[in-house]
Amino acid sequence: MEGEILHGGVNRVVRTGTVVRRPTGPWTPAVHALLRHLESAGFTGAPRVHGVDDRGREVLDFVPGTVADYPVPAYVRSDAALVAAGRLLRRYHDATAGFVPPPGAVWQLPPREPREVVCHGDAAAYNTVFRDGLPVALIDFDTAHPGPRVWDLAYAAYRFVPLGAPGSNGEHVPPAEQARRLALLVDAYGLAEADRAVLVETAWERLEALVDFMTARAAAGDAAFARHLAEGHDVIYRNDIAYLRAHSALLRG
Repeated sequence: MEGEILHGGVNRVVRTGTVVRRPTGPWTPAVHALLRHLESAGFTGAPRVHGVDDRGREVLDFVPGTVADYPVPAYVRSDAALVAAGRLLRRYHDATAGFVPPPGAVWQLPPREPREVVCHGDAAAYNTVFRDGLPVALIDFDTAHPGPRVWDLAYAAYRFVPLGAPGSNGEHVPPAEQARRLALLVDAYGLAEADRAVLVETAWERLEALVDFMTARAAAGDAAFARHLAEGHDVIYRNDIAYLRAHSALLRG
């Protein structure tokens, strides 16, 4: 055995001591440049990168703590965790604002305009390290890509509030409570008023883009995304898109 296999996500991740080793892709050089920029900017909420090993896997710091997958533990849904998640994402975005991608940078997800920051692309509890019940770091930057702040925050809101339809992923959060929690997250992040007005709409647009991405990857032969489609993940997202459209006025508050 070369190390501990960490479960979750679509990649085979192996921990050996203080580092983890993960598969690479065409986007890896851009992601590594981003992580090095974050380190130089003093952002401590992301793993440090140590290059690529002799088997072609990226080598990153193991960030101690707990990563919460579905069904999420109760502490993930606390108001304190929600506020901390908003502040963490804001610090991350601010740290990326001065990042200049390397020439010819390739991203797994397409860049979106305006390119205000580098979006994490999948900011969710399953890509967040918690300590003492609070988010302290983001991991798995494979889906990072330049884009607007609200694009990234809208997806984080979908995952952390959460903004799914009642019963989505086994959770039953009434719309009024979703609206209250969404306001907490947005206030903690400090989102501009113009972006607040379009956040819910952006959330369903982000889910539509996710369904398109999953479908394209599965059609290209990606076994992990083909499995997600077979398990009905796209059906969940389509139901949540319809829910967000139907309740957008209430959720905006």
